[in-house]
Amino acid sequence: MKKVVLIAGCRIPFLKAGSDYQGLMSYELGKMAISGLLRQTDLPPAAVEAVAMGTVVHQLKTSNVARESALAAGIAYTAPCHTVSMACISANRAIADAADQIALGHARIVIAGGTDSVSDIPISFPAAMRRKLFDAQKMCGAADYMRFAARLRPSDFKPEVPTISEFTTGRTMGQDCDRLADRIGVSRQEQDLYALRSHQLAAMAQREGWLAAEICAAEFAPHFMPVLHDNGIRGDSSIEKINNLPPAFSRPNGTITAANASFLTDGAAVVLLMEEQTALALGYKPQAYIRHYTFTAQNPEDELLLGPAYATARLLDQTQLNLSDIQVLEFHEAFAAQVLANIKCLESDQFGREKLQRSGKVGIIDMDTLNLWGGSLSIGHPFGATGARLLTTAANRLRREKAQFALVASCAAGALGHAMLLENYG
Repeated sequence: MKKVVLIAGCRIPFLKAGSDYQGLMSYELGKMAISGLLRQTDLPPAAVEAVAMGTVVHQLKTSNVARESALAAGIAYTAPCHTVSMACISANRAIADAADQIALGHARIVIAGGTDSVSDIPISFPAAMRRKLFDAQKMCGAADYMRFAARLRPSDFKPEVPTISEFTTGRTMGQDCDRLADRIGVSRQEQDLYALRSHQLAAMAQREGWLAAEICAAEFAPHFMPVLHDNGIRGDSSIEKINNLPPAFSRPNGTITAANASFLTDGAAVVLLMEEQTALALGYKPQAYIRHYTFTAQNPEDELLLGPAYATARLLDQTQLNLSDIQVLEFHEAFAAQVLANIKCLESDQFGREKLQRSGKVGIIDMDTLNLWGGSLSIGHPFGATGARLLTTAANRLRREKAQFALVASCAAGALGHAMLLENYG
């Protein structure tokens, strides 16, 4: 097995849906992220042997968005590209696929990550109208067109906007998180304080230039004015402002609000992976080894958002490490309640015994290791791209904090989970 190393990661600024990226397709966001990574690493586009990208909001025009992003960025047409979709861990899956290609000797230099534009979400007609339009392809004369027009009803033109809900249960993720918070015992006050922490830490990382190190400017027509910063970070938030917000999903008694939930986001992020000896021969100093990863799946009915707890426990078991061995933790923040619930589960003897078949808890989370540069609550969460941001931040933190191990963990729709272990290259 070849050793897989992470050379660098790059993302365009993450922006609230409906802001500066409105009007752009997700492949254009992906193109800017890949182009930025190539500039950052001085890697010739022709050196890239494969590209893997995750996405959640699919466009029929660019069904293989990895291919369109890569070609638009100047990657050689001879580089195979594939797109994967695994809800909010789509980029994580793409990166794992890329690591496997390298480990198995199928490629030496691969770009992987993800892209999503919620501002360009596909909106369809009702099923009855779709059937009528499908049948309309057979029309061949004026009489056919007149009969078609006579069959149309006002209700046929009512658009169907996709909802962010769990297909198997019909509930939104926010509703499920409210249920989880109630069951695990995560209070509204705990959630609001955690959300405030995320924004304050992200604002600090922005001021210190730590986030800038992982961001490439986004420039696009018609004005080509560079976008340089994430626009969802609210460093001036206060607990008083957050406390006053009403429940967003389960009224009147829900605890999830617009402030303690991640917001709809457009963005793209990618990482450059290489086979170790190839990287050294080309003169690159790797940031980290990708040592291990795992994916998990649980019952969507009541464990939708507990992926990080299950995946973290499994990864630690498989690598024979303890939670105390991990100095850098990057957990995806879909909701403040979701992060806190996973922490409570990892620290619970009962959860360890009943759900993980352990003798007790997985361990205690040291908050001085967790999401120190903010997270999805503050930076934003483009569904298909967040995994690459998490990995980039974890690698940058490893180097800055001179730590040995970093663990990235995420939840996703369908009760899926993911965890990946990085080791500082030194």
